[in-house]
Amino acid sequence: MSTADTATLEGVMCPLVTPFVDGDVDEAALAELVERLAEAGMDGLVPAGTTGEFASLTDEEYRTVVETTVDAADGTPVLAGTAHTTVPGALERIETAAHAGADAALVTLPYFHGANDPAGNEAFLAAVADDAALPVYLYNIPSCTGQEIAPATVETVGRHENVRGLKDSSGDFNYFLDVADRTPDDFRLLQGFDSYLVPGLLMGAAGGINALSNVIPEAFVAARDAVAAGDVERARQIGAERIAPLFQQCAAHGFAPATKAALESRGWLETAAVRPPLVELDEEAGAEIATAVDRALDGDAVEAVDYS
Repeated sequence: MSTADTATLEGVMCPLVTPFVDGDVDEAALAELVERLAEAGMDGLVPAGTTGEFASLTDEEYRTVVETTVDAADGTPVLAGTAHTTVPGALERIETAAHAGADAALVTLPYFHGANDPAGNEAFLAAVADDAALPVYLYNIPSCTGQEIAPATVETVGRHENVRGLKDSSGDFNYFLDVADRTPDDFRLLQGFDSYLVPGLLMGAAGGINALSNVIPEAFVAARDAVAAGDVERARQIGAERIAPLFQQCAAHGFAPATKAALESRGWLETAAVRPPLVELDEEAGAEIATAVDRALDGDAVEAVDYS
């Protein structure tokens, strides 16, 4: 475990892809990517999340992915994805992540069987938080779970001493603002929609967990620094001209396949292989992604600026 204060995870964090080679987890490629992203200035790393194809990993592979990330992160905070459909299953994943050295756990609502009443979601999240071996961050991703974590539920569960914040990947900025209004200042709101990172930071987000930081970490670090320095115009430029266009391309093709294609085009992955039911992008889509990556890296918009 790193020396990070797990109550204050913030800044730009990367939901890592899980590289595969010949059908297996490519530990060497994952470690190399983690090291590259840590050196680029990522404030945290998130293995086994949505972009990491967690639902396609065996229990042993899950352990390998988290352990590899922690080892290669070398002190950069690790927020492990621990989604599961049952309370015992989520707790087991959190225990595994804790033993691997992760700093905190990211917890979704159960998927497939949605709650028939909001009280059910509250009971699930509270039960996980009660016995979790790590601090818990809620993860709102209704496109995958079938329903949102209602703002009222976040408000209630967010009072739990072991719940530290929420990642919002709903794409609904009004939801984000509602949750921000209902939760205290030390509740860490993390924007999961890449193109909303800059607006989110300007409206009080503690940071973001964004798929494309795998590919263009320079842009996310530069946007973070610009907002911190009060340079709103520069932050807006980076968000609008570098992050958003590539995000739109990736949103059209699915984040794990598109992010891996983007990494391959940049030369940071040897293969964009994904596991069924996902499929790799066809040649035309891959070319579109590669063009968007080139545009995101073109010019001086993401070059480091000394604000000291």
